[in-house]
Amino acid sequence: MLEGVEADGAFPEILLDAELARRTLALRDVALATELVYGALRWQRYLDWILAPHSKRALDGLDTRVRVLLRLAAYQLAFLERVPPFAVVNDAVTLAPRTPGVKAFVNAVLRSFARRGAAEREPAPPRDPVEALAVRCSFPTWLAARWVRRYGATEAEALMRAMNERPPLTLRANTLRLGRDALSARLVAEEGLRPQATRWAPEGLVVGGGGAPGTWRAFADGSFAVQDEASMLVARLLEPRPGEAVADVCAAPGTKTTHLAQLMENRGRVLAFDREPARLARVGEAAARLGVVIVEALDGTVEARAPAFRGACDAVLVDAPCSNLGVLRRNPDAKWRRRPEDLAAGAARQRTILEAAAAMLKPGGRLVYATCSLEPEENDEVTKAFLAAHGDFALDPPPAFPIPLDVDGALRCLPHRHGTDGFTAVRFRRA
Repeated sequence: MLEGVEADGAFPEILLDAELARRTLALRDVALATELVYGALRWQRYLDWILAPHSKRALDGLDTRVRVLLRLAAYQLAFLERVPPFAVVNDAVTLAPRTPGVKAFVNAVLRSFARRGAAEREPAPPRDPVEALAVRCSFPTWLAARWVRRYGATEAEALMRAMNERPPLTLRANTLRLGRDALSARLVAEEGLRPQATRWAPEGLVVGGGGAPGTWRAFADGSFAVQDEASMLVARLLEPRPGEAVADVCAAPGTKTTHLAQLMENRGRVLAFDREPARLARVGEAAARLGVVIVEALDGTVEARAPAFRGACDAVLVDAPCSNLGVLRRNPDAKWRRRPEDLAAGAARQRTILEAAAAMLKPGGRLVYATCSLEPEENDEVTKAFLAAHGDFALDPPPAFPIPLDVDGALRCLPHRHGTDGFTAVRFRRA
């Protein structure tokens, strides 16, 4: 799987789901496989750094499979305790290519590495303090440098380390069926879980860092959706009301779409647009499972669909496609895919979507622009450009909100401060 991620740019969640679907594994083995894949991706740069002194060859010059095997084994040796070191090394050697000398090379590198204690593993850090921080926290130097400039070195390190943590499994109680307390009691009785109420979102539960929620009875009958707490706050910022006409213009896979309908008490109309038909189908599936009947899934981009609904909506949500740099604890491969120039390219697309979505609003209507990014190019600069071009729109932060809003009225969720994914969102109102 990791070979496909590195060599072909494949998405790990897709490869992992496909691989697990064709095998019959115990839940603890599924959990271990998931931990290995995502752990090796999160700590990729750090693993290369601590492995390098044990290899006579540069790691970036190795065959992809060999490099991935070394990282997987090093991750187990440095971060996990379930499998004994000798077994980790033997497994890696067994999986190594049969090319002459390769198995012996893998064996030598990992046995040398395994002999080192935790305090001895880190070699001398780079002289540049930002690069040293980036290596230790396993981040690209360009991204670490951005965050150090914006937050300072101490907070930037806290942010990067929070992005490397295993994210919790967070659920949104489907209040169309039952409340949060009732869902919690049911999960205790049926699954033996110990749910905790989320800090900010009133319909959220944290049930730990693992498990297979898709196999639970409460999932099958639509009693909850899997959703991070920060994501739940985005729909609440829009404040959709029963009976309104609301649009979610980047709707797939439907998590926020169904939350909008839930907050509307399943009364009114929710237009759900997405340009990818296969992903849009998931919106309908989610709505059916949750008992949502007011969602209309419409295939196509907002630019193509918006003219037919000009001035028709009370509220519009733009959950824009972005760099995903706020959700690296769930998508660690994104930090190795992204480049600085991607931010400007993404912002251009975001401005186009926001422009089209704004035309759908009635006078007095509410518009929320949100990204799962922390970067100013994708948030603050898009907001400023939109306001400069639309004199009939103004920022409209709610007077009260579950989580403190920024001084400029923006919702900014940060993993190291709030324990959530990283999200940014603002609300506008049309005059």
